[in-house]
Amino acid sequence: MGMLRIMSRRGDDRVMWDLKSVESNDPEAVAAIKEAERIFNEERARGTTAFKVESGKTVERIDKFDRTAEQIVIVPRVIGG
Repeated sequence: MGMLRIMSRRGDDRVMWDLKSVESNDPEAVAAIKEAERIFNEERARGTTAFKVESGKTVERIDKFDRTAEQIVIVPRVIGG
């Protein structure tokens, strides 16, 4: 199961997909992964940072959507003053 988490002032929004269902062309799973990829690309274009988080591995910064990731976390740009 994959998950895209988008951090914001409201907390975090989540989009989840099942890669096995995507590979078997399940319409709901395909729609979910397309939506996750759309959000990922839109948020990255706004200047957010994305990290791939997987159990037992070091967190990795990514620039491209990875449908095989356990979890992708998108963090907004921090503006200081």
